[in-house]
Amino acid sequence: MLVEPGGTVHFYDKRHLFRMADEHLHYKAGNARVIVEWRGWRILPLVCYDLRFPVWSRNLNDYDLAIYVANWPAPRSLHWQALLTARAIENQAYVAGCNRVGSDGNGCHYRGDSRVINPQGEIIATADAHQATRIDAELSMMALREYREKFPAWQDADEFRLR
Repeated sequence: MLVEPGGTVHFYDKRHLFRMADEHLHYKAGNARVIVEWRGWRILPLVCYDLRFPVWSRNLNDYDLAIYVANWPAPRSLHWQALLTARAIENQAYVAGCNRVGSDGNGCHYRGDSRVINPQGEIIATADAHQATRIDAELSMMALREYREKFPAWQDADEFRLR
């Protein structure tokens, strides 16, 4: 759920349910991508396990920023970091990953490792591991457009759509 300052609410239902935690037994997967337009930015909200499925986040030249919120456990922290970077590079978009910290009631530990990555794969803001904090990053629409114009890889992408 994304809530705009004026109160407009946008909903996204997680597409990929985490079967190792039996989510598929308790929830129904969403089937619609949601693009939220705010202040000239096209934003794609995604949830946790969606990160492992690049086709779902594939940029059809319809978003500028992907935001992942997650409960990604510490043992797979390297995957979290690498996949966020990969999604930024392959989609020529900014990616923000917000991950929890601490431990849950099942004994799972979470490092956080929240970060913002630019379309070239550079980390432009990051949270210290194991710290509940806020991070700030400056995103530039002009830099994003210039990069996409200089290196328009998305124009050579295979044409297909998910059903």
